[in-house]
Amino acid sequence: MVATESNSKTTEDAATFTAQAANAITYDYAVAHDIALPIIAEGSGNAFVPYRQLITQLPAALSAQISQAIQLLRWQTDTQFCSRCASPVVHATADERAMVCPVCRLRQYPRVQPCVITAITRPNPQTGEMQILLAHHHRYGEQKRPLMYGLIAGFVEVGESLEHAVVREVAEEVNISLSDIRYVSSQPWPFPSNLMLGFRASYAAGDIVIQEDELSHADFF
Repeated sequence: MVATESNSKTTEDAATFTAQAANAITYDYAVAHDIALPIIAEGSGNAFVPYRQLITQLPAALSAQISQAIQLLRWQTDTQFCSRCASPVVHATADERAMVCPVCRLRQYPRVQPCVITAITRPNPQTGEMQILLAHHHRYGEQKRPLMYGLIAGFVEVGESLEHAVVREVAEEVNISLSDIRYVSSQPWPFPSNLMLGFRASYAAGDIVIQEDELSHADFF
């Protein structure tokens, strides 16, 4: 899973683009608003395209709007009862994103789950050319060529720093140690409601041993 991808529109265009938020758009809508799409079967004007396929194609402003809408709708669906007394909850009456229990007055707000994703690089031991560590995750599907690869990523656990989460996830998934860990950027990621925190790091030591229940292959490329 890659946290940041370039958009097909410029930042200036994205800043001025507005549209009603939704978790998918039609092919006709995309054509009318000059949004590049993955190839769809000819004549499927009423087909819907999953948001995950559109992320790299949409203007930044529209992508952020859709991402926020997906997360809020999922939160509303999952927050129908009070987590303290189990009474049905209602929307806050004020201009506030909260679900309120009318019995015990507990207020429940949208939750964001922090995750780390790390680009790990090293010089090729033979040529000195820079390499990056990529892994094929089971969630990417069957072993079909070409395989889809991504960076090492995972959720931040209670009581740990972001840097510790990077070290732990990498050690768990590929059994190597790191140096020069540094933060780069962040991006909302609505699968389901994450904040992806991007890092770079240098390979320090260790042989790759994959966590087989999550990965099927990992290597430096």
